Amino acid sequence: MNIIYVLIPLAVIIVAIAIAVFFWAVRSKQFEDLDRQGYSILFDDDLSEQEKKLADERKALNDRD
Repeated sequence: MNIIYVLIPLAVIIVAIAIAVFFWAVRSKQFEDLDRQGYSILFDDDLSEQEKKLADERKALNDRD
């Protein structure tokens, strides 16, 4: 029964650390572009100049936010 006095504070500390790491990841914009890596394996890097320009403009717009 005495182990509960150790496990409950330990669990609270672990949850607090997990929440802190989550908010750090959100503040450092880790979750901003979740689709890019998934699409990168589907498409070739052979883009036309116009497509590259549009992609750069879209990236610039996303970086401003």
